[in-house]
Amino acid sequence: MFSTTLREVGPNARLVNGDVENVVRSLKSEADGQITVAGADLAAHLARSGLIDEYRLYIHPVVLGGGKPYFQTGLSLALKALGKESLTQGVTLLRYAPAG
Repeated sequence: MFSTTLREVGPNARLVNGDVENVVRSLKSEADGQITVAGADLAAHLARSGLIDEYRLYIHPVVLGGGKPYFQTGLSLALKALGKESLTQGVTLLRYAPAG
């Protein structure tokens, strides 16, 4: 878990507050499966570093005004479509990879 405010985490987690890029590179080489990222600041940092292999956007049939944007101002990404899937309750999953 990446955090600048937490001091400890639960038993199945590891707290990281150091070099995000090197830790993620290490996790990617060790992991057998997906690494999921949540949080706009961390995602933007990893996107700028070229460390995100796939974007999964879940579109819900609800419109909410306000909140922190997931893709921050100044971040520009060229993406190529990998697929789409209709899920339950009207949710649509869109999958993309970096185009370059």
